[in-house]
Amino acid sequence: DPSSSSLTQNSVVPELPGFYYDSEKNRYFRLLPGHNNYNPLTKESIQYKAMECKRLRLLEEEEKQKKKTTRAGLNSSMLLQKRQLGLLSCTSYCRLVHELKVNCMQRRKIEIHSPDSSVAGTNNFKIIVADVACERIFTVNDVEHGGCKYGIINLSGLGKESLTVEMYDNLYFTNRKVLEKYLFSLTHFSKLCLMGIAETPGCASLLPASLFSSTNPGDRPGMLCSFKISTAWSCAWCLNPQADNCFSTGLTRRVLVTNVVTGHRQTFGTSSDVLAQQFATQTPMLYNGCRSGEIFSIDVRQRNRKGQSWKAIRLFHDSAVTSVRLLEAEHYLVAADMAGKIKLWDLRTAKCVKQYKGHHNEYAILPLHVNEEEGLLTAVGQDCYTRIWSLQDAHLLRTIPSPHPSSKDAIPSVVFSSRLGGSRGVPGLLMAVKQDLYHFSYN
Repeated sequence: DPSSSSLTQNSVVPELPGFYYDSEKNRYFRLLPGHNNYNPLTKESIQYKAMECKRLRLLEEEEKQKKKTTRAGLNSSMLLQKRQLGLLSCTSYCRLVHELKVNCMQRRKIEIHSPDSSVAGTNNFKIIVADVACERIFTVNDVEHGGCKYGIINLSGLGKESLTVEMYDNLYFTNRKVLEKYLFSLTHFSKLCLMGIAETPGCASLLPASLFSSTNPGDRPGMLCSFKISTAWSCAWCLNPQADNCFSTGLTRRVLVTNVVTGHRQTFGTSSDVLAQQFATQTPMLYNGCRSGEIFSIDVRQRNRKGQSWKAIRLFHDSAVTSVRLLEAEHYLVAADMAGKIKLWDLRTAKCVKQYKGHHNEYAILPLHVNEEEGLLTAVGQDCYTRIWSLQDAHLLRTIPSPHPSSKDAIPSVVFSSRLGGSRGVPGLLMAVKQDLYHFSYN
């Protein structure tokens, strides 16, 4: 048929209602309802097949290392020459070197060891987050009969050729799904703030890290404290000295700030659900991202009085805000929303100064990861792709496909640092997906 042969020569194929065009077979096929189980030729299955083919192709390209620099003329010899000539500052040189290294990271699977043989590799990873020194990562794992369990992985083995880590479970198990968590290293223990699922009775708990040690279980201390909180969406712990005993929870149409020592609670009413929170460290300010798209800050030192305006800064997205991250100087804030937009806001002028394009999100609460020292911004999309941008100019440096087929329950959780395992650790990206843990190491 001359007409069908001409379609293959053109880049644009006409769309026919109720049909789809298969470029390989060079013909149209009828679309069937999504509930048809005998011949499931649906639009969703076609899209999934195309996405899976793309993912496998990208994985094959990564294995063959068909990678090119993301910037024209950017290579290690040119950077070194410019640095020696004084054309690049030390900060700019280090940032560009990280860009080169990130583009050449290679994936290797990590072997997980545990004193309890039933722990390692038996449950799907839901969340991983590193402590401040990146010596350990805190994990939340789904269990088969529902709920979650917590663990800590020691990263000291990453520097060895065997590439192994040690994982320890704790004594406490929750039958609730964990929404969000924050891990902060202190002198003798780490404080964990754990949340239950929204729309069901939840709790915020503080656990000492010694619960996860390999010592005698009888010597382990109990849970520090637990606060029952319902309809919780997010939480944050304050590290500012003026309010260092406080944590906040984002609830349905309100913010609840709790002092863990005195038990005193202060409530701030909002017009929308609070999906994301972060405290500033230089000032006792709490930044909140809402389902309505609004971002506002609260000075937790003030008392909430009727008729008093307590919102210090107000920013607006067009969709629900899922993550907020302050930069170190606390003049800028990075926020992501459910429309897939990531924006960098100047808090002094309340204006958006940069947008990081390529992120994919439609309805999930997905975190942002800012590594300001390396000049990188990392986010995992709902399409299960991990994307890394230059924090300075919003240039997309690399898109990493998931080692597993894309699905709602297989969205990777990642941690990036140039010192994984401590001050003498190895640089790279950790990715947890399903029951596996991967290390993308600098080449």
